[in-house]
Amino acid sequence: MARLARLAVAGQAHYLIQRGLPGTTVFADEVDRQAYLAALREAAAAEAVRIHAWALLAGETQLLATPAQPGALGRMVQALGRRYVAAHNRRHGRRGTLWDGRFRCALVEPGATRLDILRMIDGAAPVAADASAGADPAASTTSAASRLGAAGAGWLVDPPEYWQLGNTPFEREAAYRALLDAGLNPERAAALRAAALGGWVAGRAEFAAAAGIDPGRPAQARPRGRPRRGVGERSGC
Repeated sequence: MARLARLAVAGQAHYLIQRGLPGTTVFADEVDRQAYLAALREAAAAEAVRIHAWALLAGETQLLATPAQPGALGRMVQALGRRYVAAHNRRHGRRGTLWDGRFRCALVEPGATRLDILRMIDGAAPVAADASAGADPAASTTSAASRLGAAGAGWLVDPPEYWQLGNTPFEREAAYRALLDAGLNPERAAALRAAALGGWVAGRAEFAAAAGIDPGRPAQARPRGRPRRGVGERSGC
């Protein structure tokens, strides 16, 4: 079966997951995470990709990003991988790639879906009660602290859904912290992750059609099992 072409639409957000090789620690400590973020900032700027959120976990990375051009995401990830893997291997005395194949991504519908993915990425690691005090050991594990009063990364771009949470920084921070504390429904989170791993659209079929995706390229996974027979259909050979 031919591999599906990766969905990439200029001006739309994408949820990216890049998994490490099984048993490989992609980020061992804060030095690794800061090296990755420095490489991410440089690669994103070079390709005019807006980064909305990141999660740097032991075995994978997750990003929410909007490219200015369809091919920019691939070029960004390629450049990022070259720089970070080389630095990681030098530091840890290893050779070869860190990654388990190519990165996966889903095209993300604006609105509730984009906010859910933002919450899911930022909530991928515990957030300290007072991120602004610098007490959060996971401050650079995800981008959450940047939205909760910490100095954060000046190059991080908050999506419109975050700005709509309140009229003042305090209101937005409080509303967002409440969303992170509440967490995302596990079934919803699993569905969004599956969309990224499968290369589908995270959103409604109407959004997929409006985004201009090639009609010959499936945008969403087909339901499992046999299709239901219509009324009056007869079974037969």
